[in-house]
Amino acid sequence: MSQQKGISTLSEQRIRKLDRMRELGIDPYGQKFDNVEAAEVARERFVDDDDSLRACCAGRIVLLRDIGKLIFITLRDSSGTIQLGLSKKLLADSWEMIKLLDLGDIVGAEGSLGKTRTGEITIWAESVTPLGKSILPPPEKFHGLADVDLRYRQRYVDMWANPEVMVLFKKRSAMVASIRTFLQARGFCEVETPMMQTIAGGAAAKPFITHHNSLDMDLFLRIAPELFLKRLLVGGMEKVFEINRNFRNEGLSTRHNPEFTMLELYQAYADYNVMMDITEELFGMLVDEHCCGPKLPFGEATVDYSRPWRRAKYADLLKEHAGCDIDDLDAVRKKAAELEINQTNMDDAIVINEVFEATVEHNLIDPTFVIDYPTELCPLTKTSTSDPRYAERFELFIAGMELANAYTELNDPAVQEENFRSQLRGQTDTMATMDEDFINALKYAMPPAGGLGIGIDRLIMLLTGATSIRDVVLFPLLKTAPGT
Repeated sequence: MSQQKGISTLSEQRIRKLDRMRELGIDPYGQKFDNVEAAEVARERFVDDDDSLRACCAGRIVLLRDIGKLIFITLRDSSGTIQLGLSKKLLADSWEMIKLLDLGDIVGAEGSLGKTRTGEITIWAESVTPLGKSILPPPEKFHGLADVDLRYRQRYVDMWANPEVMVLFKKRSAMVASIRTFLQARGFCEVETPMMQTIAGGAAAKPFITHHNSLDMDLFLRIAPELFLKRLLVGGMEKVFEINRNFRNEGLSTRHNPEFTMLELYQAYADYNVMMDITEELFGMLVDEHCCGPKLPFGEATVDYSRPWRRAKYADLLKEHAGCDIDDLDAVRKKAAELEINQTNMDDAIVINEVFEATVEHNLIDPTFVIDYPTELCPLTKTSTSDPRYAERFELFIAGMELANAYTELNDPAVQEENFRSQLRGQTDTMATMDEDFINALKYAMPPAGGLGIGIDRLIMLLTGATSIRDVVLFPLLKTAPGT
């Protein structure tokens, strides 16, 4: 309560300063401000002993030192910081207004570009323009771990109070741009498919349900764009990709957010081997362009992205880490019991996968393609021509975390329809239904293809060293704050 009272008092003081600015005929929230350059650019332009240099910058006041007739301000914009030097001698006509400035205010300044005696590059301001008065004072120690939840809720403060956060999100933007360039250079066409769908399909997950009033029908926020992107293969688009949101009504954790960004792509006449090559090349490009070397820290681990990456069969990894053969179901179920996995009414393939997840995945630190999953786990995937017990599917694991999922896509409409029906037989959800139109599309013939999905949020986590998905999502979903 005392902290809130202190903030209230400071806000009242700031409001009085705002009112005084208006009394002086000054708009505390400013207007269009021309000829602004980034602080970083102004700093890079500086040349010693060149008295002709000038600069015009705008940003937020993050440090203010008032020493009477001289005020030094550290100004921060999205590129970094630059110092302003404000002299009463140069700014006599606006000095009263300048004395009303506070930490957190947004200002613009123009003047000569020089250095202080201590060597700090400085704009010696000849004019200062208020552009946004901050009524709330900057939070103290906002970067502290105790305030991590507040940082997520008030990302609009976090980004300027903690410069590394701005750096991270600019890096995310640059990485996504690089992904687009990479795919477009290989002939992929970017598309957009529906976010609201009449059938929740393309992945096994619980959907969010909404209602369209005019049509009086329930719709689902998509859990995956897969079935629509495959329709485009039928239509003749041979290389397609989409980077967009998926929604899954499931738990929150450091690795899960119910609204997340996915890259999903499909290539006609390819298979899961081609998808492995694309994935490895894509990650390699991102590491080369945006990271410092192939060995990157993530939590307590160090991940080596050097190529080629390991490709290991699902059954072999189960044997290696769980100590049981995939065909020895008694041994697998015994291992599941040791792991205290509840096997009640659980199919054999699901028990096998539960044991796999519990014993294998956390051991996969360096990039590992886990290939050839049990067919029962892969209703949208072609079976192996050499062994029909397995499907041509891979999942990519890095630092014990799934990063990508890919198939040799199933394009036989009869087999796909039967797989869908088998899935529905075991479901009690009355809203579960088969996508008849997708089956109809396959009946017009879809070319053999490879498909790949990559979780963008997790990818950014890995390559930036962020150990929580909330650190790489601008506005993560959070519980309602107490008292709101």
